[in-house]
Amino acid sequence: MRRPSLPRHADYWDGVETHMTLEGGIAGNPWTRSARNFGQFYLDRANTLTLNQILGTVSHAMTDIGAGYRLGFVAEAMYGSDSRFDVTIGMGDRALSGMYQWAPTQAHIDLHTPWLFDRGIDFQIGHSYGLMGTEGTAALSRPFYSFNYSSDFIVPFQTVGVIATAHMGAHVDGVLGVDAGNSTTFGQSGNNNRPKGYLGVSFAHLAGNRLNGHLIGRAGPQGHDGDPRLSPEGWVSAGIGDAAAHRMQINADLLLAYHPSKTLSVTFGSTWLHDEVPDDDAWGSTAYLAWDMTPALRLTLRAEVFRDNTGVLIAAYPGTTSFGKQLRNQPYPFYAAPPTTYGDLTLGLRYEPNLLDRHRLLGRVVLRPEIRFDRSLNGTRPFNRDAPASDPIVRKGDPTMIWFSCDMIWSF
Repeated sequence: MRRPSLPRHADYWDGVETHMTLEGGIAGNPWTRSARNFGQFYLDRANTLTLNQILGTVSHAMTDIGAGYRLGFVAEAMYGSDSRFDVTIGMGDRALSGMYQWAPTQAHIDLHTPWLFDRGIDFQIGHSYGLMGTEGTAALSRPFYSFNYSSDFIVPFQTVGVIATAHMGAHVDGVLGVDAGNSTTFGQSGNNNRPKGYLGVSFAHLAGNRLNGHLIGRAGPQGHDGDPRLSPEGWVSAGIGDAAAHRMQINADLLLAYHPSKTLSVTFGSTWLHDEVPDDDAWGSTAYLAWDMTPALRLTLRAEVFRDNTGVLIAAYPGTTSFGKQLRNQPYPFYAAPPTTYGDLTLGLRYEPNLLDRHRLLGRVVLRPEIRFDRSLNGTRPFNRDAPASDPIVRKGDPTMIWFSCDMIWSF
């Protein structure tokens, strides 16, 4: 006689989830004379079909482990052209050097504690995405294929440290963090080995469950404390010596997202940066309007104004390892613009067909065509040309850049 099987006790590891996202696309710019789209990190290669990212994630949601504590984790890595700018120094950043590279993007332990507040405090310990900006690196964490200037240039991409989120009320959280810096780690893979960190507040489900947002500040020295170096080609590294430990970089980021109806949303983001290394102030404000025309089709409009007071922040990195070399205090090729006020207007569609509804194991497909118009609002001409090492400032380019882009995302 066959014995009935006993129910199996749930194991912590039963909650492990795996996900994969693939993104590829093309950013068409028929008027460029440099083969580049100026003012973009990830979409810098014009008229080139590109595999932007293969993003693999293994995660476990925070799960009860007793006594009011919950434990989870996230491990994630990326392969593709986007990894050129998503490197973290000291974490395999020199393993590949071509157009397609790999980068770890998340590796953190998530711990909920029952401390201090009725709803407790969450800790994220390890390697995490930056908390600021309106558009994330992962393909599905932003509304367009292209990026706004603020999210591309004046917010941290990756940090290694500890972030604490205190659940102070039903709708309000406090945020406090300390880390090694933007895209750096420790020791020889750090920039000056001085702490940096976040302080802010986030809120959700206000105004009748229609309003979410945050106000987050960040401060710390971000310059490299190595001595400046010169390459035979004339390129200079970013090091400034011992002064790096005392010259601060300060960010502030405001995000407001309001949903007037189930099919309409309005989002506003504003980011400010002061960097004492180049003695620069930069700020950008971006507004979004998104309308769900059907369950499968969304129309989104983005408008941004961005100011770079010295011209050194909005730069192009033509080499496939230029960004990593800049972080490592190695000479790196680049070109920039004079002090410029940038404007961009983007109109895009997000189409997610239900072709795979019958086979959900195959995941979801998203198409995002867009048309974008960038313009210098103060008379400079930074677009569609490059510049040499002897004078890496574009002064005789175009005042406008019109480009047409589309990507496809497959997530499962």
